[in-house]
Amino acid sequence: MQRREFMGLVVGAGALALGCGNKSAGGASGSASGAGAGKGALRIAVIPKGTTHEFWKSVHAGAVKAARELGVEPLWKGPLKEDDLKEQIGIVEGFAAEGVSGIVLAPLNDKALATSVKNAVRAGVPVVVFDSGLTGEEHASFVATNNKVAGKLAGERLGKLVAGAEKKNVLLLRYLEGSASTSEREAGFLEGIGSSEGVKVASDNQYGGATTDSAMSASESLLLAQGADKGEVAGVFCPNESTTFGMLLALRKLGLAGKVKLVGFDASAKLVAALSEGHVDGLVVQNPFQMGYLAVKTMVSVIRGEKVERLIDTGARLVDRDNMGAPEVKELLHPNLAVWLDE
Repeated sequence: MQRREFMGLVVGAGALALGCGNKSAGGASGSASGAGAGKGALRIAVIPKGTTHEFWKSVHAGAVKAARELGVEPLWKGPLKEDDLKEQIGIVEGFAAEGVSGIVLAPLNDKALATSVKNAVRAGVPVVVFDSGLTGEEHASFVATNNKVAGKLAGERLGKLVAGAEKKNVLLLRYLEGSASTSEREAGFLEGIGSSEGVKVASDNQYGGATTDSAMSASESLLLAQGADKGEVAGVFCPNESTTFGMLLALRKLGLAGKVKLVGFDASAKLVAALSEGHVDGLVVQNPFQMGYLAVKTMVSVIRGEKVERLIDTGARLVDRDNMGAPEVKELLHPNLAVWLDE
């Protein structure tokens, strides 16, 4: 995939356009400064796993808020698809060679990015990791959800949802091998569901892949293989936005939405709508806006030589139809990104 880097600076009248309108086919977008950023400002590269899911748009907005407050220039660039490891490695290495002030990275793979991060740090470019873990000790801090605890929340909830089912078989559709964040959620789910009496995990070794299309295809095959259409499956857990939505589409296609209990991870407008209508029974929701905000703030502290925590937990909560109307939950489900992003 050809990488193209765009640089755009929009300051004034309280408006900040960060990468919007500058998106390339490879999912990369350019830079923008926070209010007050000028010549000689710190330049912070923020590299997500991908640029299409709603989760990353919230991260993007949080990064902009921190940049505005601190007067630094954020450079937002990531692969279009969340399985383009080569692209992400190239972006990290490109920013390191450019000599940016720091790199904030959500690694696609917990091992494959380790060498690139090590080389960046050796070249004098500090790195803060967010969202998903990375092997090694070179990065200055890790800003993320406690994913195992969050996955356990999902497992405990699904266990309660299927407690009255005649056949208590449940399925786990995994995301991608090598993704530390989702692997931890999957492990937490298995631990949580394990405390539910009589519940059996009928399948836990299938992967949905990085896109909604691949997840829908894998979901349909999994559901049919396990006899969901014959009443053999009571519930399903999916560990991220794309797998959850892919599973939802498969359940709808098979006429099983609302019958097979679905607990997913992360929120988008379509998933929240499905939660309202009863086709999704629970969503473990992170705070991606806070994640992007704290990741950039932490990086600036590192550059300034201030002490930072090695691990910063940004929290997660289980959202269902009973609590989705609460003000604090509505803020998580419907963030006002337009304040920070020109979309």
